[in-house]
Amino acid sequence: MKDFVNLFYKNHAFVYKVLLFIATTFLIVYLFPKSGKFKYDFEKGKPWQSETLYAPFDFAIQKTNEELDQEKIQIEKTAIKYFNLDETVKANVLKQFNENFNISFPDSIYPSKDEIKRFGENLIKTFYEYGVTNEDELIASKSAVTILKGRVEISKTDFSNIYKQTQVRPKIDEELKKNNLEDFAKPLSILFFNTIKPNLEFNSDLSDKALKVRINSIAYNRGSIEKETLIISKGEVVEGNKFLILKSLESEYESQVWNESNYNLIVFAYTLLVALALLMLLLFLRKYRLDVYDNNTKVTFIFFNVIFMVLLTTLVVNYDSKYIYIVPIAILPLVLKAFFDARLGLFTHVITVLLLGFIVPNSSEYMFLQILAGIVTILTVSELYKRANLFISVGQITLIYIIAYFAFFLIHEGSIETLKWDTFGLFVLCGLATLFVQPLIYIYEKLFGLVSDVSLLELSDTNTKLLKRLSNEAPGTFHHSLNVANLAEAAANEIGANAMLIRVGALYHDIGKMQNPTYYTENQSSGINPHDELSPKESAKVIVDHVINGIEIAKKNNLPDRVIDFIRTHHGDSTVYYFYMKEKAINDAIDIADFSYPGPKPFSKETAILMMCDSVEAASKSLKEPTSTKIDNFVETILNKQMDDGQFLNANITFKEIQAIKKVLKRKLANIYHLRIEYPE
Repeated sequence: MKDFVNLFYKNHAFVYKVLLFIATTFLIVYLFPKSGKFKYDFEKGKPWQSETLYAPFDFAIQKTNEELDQEKIQIEKTAIKYFNLDETVKANVLKQFNENFNISFPDSIYPSKDEIKRFGENLIKTFYEYGVTNEDELIASKSAVTILKGRVEISKTDFSNIYKQTQVRPKIDEELKKNNLEDFAKPLSILFFNTIKPNLEFNSDLSDKALKVRINSIAYNRGSIEKETLIISKGEVVEGNKFLILKSLESEYESQVWNESNYNLIVFAYTLLVALALLMLLLFLRKYRLDVYDNNTKVTFIFFNVIFMVLLTTLVVNYDSKYIYIVPIAILPLVLKAFFDARLGLFTHVITVLLLGFIVPNSSEYMFLQILAGIVTILTVSELYKRANLFISVGQITLIYIIAYFAFFLIHEGSIETLKWDTFGLFVLCGLATLFVQPLIYIYEKLFGLVSDVSLLELSDTNTKLLKRLSNEAPGTFHHSLNVANLAEAAANEIGANAMLIRVGALYHDIGKMQNPTYYTENQSSGINPHDELSPKESAKVIVDHVINGIEIAKKNNLPDRVIDFIRTHHGDSTVYYFYMKEKAINDAIDIADFSYPGPKPFSKETAILMMCDSVEAASKSLKEPTSTKIDNFVETILNKQMDDGQFLNANITFKEIQAIKKVLKRKLANIYHLRIEYPE
């Protein structure tokens, strides 16, 4: 058991990666759509590239969504509307008419009273032959009407035979004119308006049920294809009925493949494909980005971003796949480039897009567009901390989306007449969403403890609290740090290292000297050297401790680990040579470890460059009457000694790059001391 615990402890980082790999794989597979995949790719208007296809089984030819929608609209227009009849209304209306008629038409004024009354009674019978309703929205309908008494059907008609109360007066005027009774229009209109009541009530429940029954009875198929029937030959253009048959076969194939008996097999197949893709990403990290691979936090961060993009795309597809291009996939390479490098960003982006191909419709078109956008993102964004660069890059990404989509549309449709301009609006929204990368980077820095170029730019400001304190408490050290930062930045630009990171590292590398600033010659202005009162061993301890003190100060001020690495390594495990030799002159039995820095040695190009520049800049102050020859020899001596001591063995820096750095340092120092070229006499 103890051996197992020890083995687990020694390999805990690898075990974590395995668990992360498994969890990410299953989570992505869980997010995948639960459907099989048709094994043939085809596009409308393009030739059939696969072998001649025969029907593998009997299947029905499905109607298009447009056809089904049209049928539903037609059914809704002609659907039967049901009305409940109230028989008491007509009798009450006639009774009320007779009671109010004598009041409205006295005998002394209207001698033809009986004729008018018969006219009125006949008109009431006309109104109530089929009925009167007050359903405004239904009057314009052309549907058939069924009139119910209780729940029994008593008659059928259409809406042209049913009156609404507002139609009563126009009908009266029409009938009066027809019967030459215009003189009685006003009293009759008032009488009818106060008497006529609706006797038909719309039965919405029964009408909706009848409509639902008719819609559910719609046939979703237009015919069938028998097994072994020729569907399409190789090279034949996919269009018209051929396209509809292929779409029907695709749908039928997926519904038959994805069933309970095959579920586990298909999930297993998806798992294999996702696992292979993620394994390629891990192998890439292990072979080309070992420092990232060894850091579990960074690996987790990369996998988290992959899952985040898959989740976001799945949510949009499940809501409405037409909005798929609003998802800002280009954020992924932007974020990874900000924290790592362009190559890792592009590789991860391609792997993610391949995974998204299982989720989105028109996967080949989608993958082409997104991979192209990722390449443009990597090529255009050089310095993310410059806002103008981000806006320019987003504009270029949006333009690439629009051009590529337009080209695909022309290939599919052959014209621009049916071009969906609103899709271009989605690309613009996608570009605007990509601008969210700035706050997202800040969130990631806080969640995962990473540092981006944006944060480095903020840290490089000499007005920050810590650098302000350094300039006040140790002004000589602060000036030295500025000079080292300038030298290191120039050297980094020469060999393609991270210039922003190394500049920040140089500015903070000696902050530990704030603990005892007067013990360092650059801060001694009075001519008094405190080391005169200490033994060489004690002096060496004070000098060496500035590294430990610097790390403590950096952690208290929440400096990123990438910056602290420069404080930790800028002297490697070298020896405080002056005090070592001074002690050796009076005592042969000494331990060199008492005069050595704790290390570690530089383990990157950037930390190696800082060690070179720090040593050269500090030692250059001792040059008397510097000349070009003296400076050249001086730089060669210091850097060669560091190489002989093996200080750069852990750093991925080459001899060629060290030679380039030497040239930069020689040129910069010559400029600092305002040297002219030495001409031969």
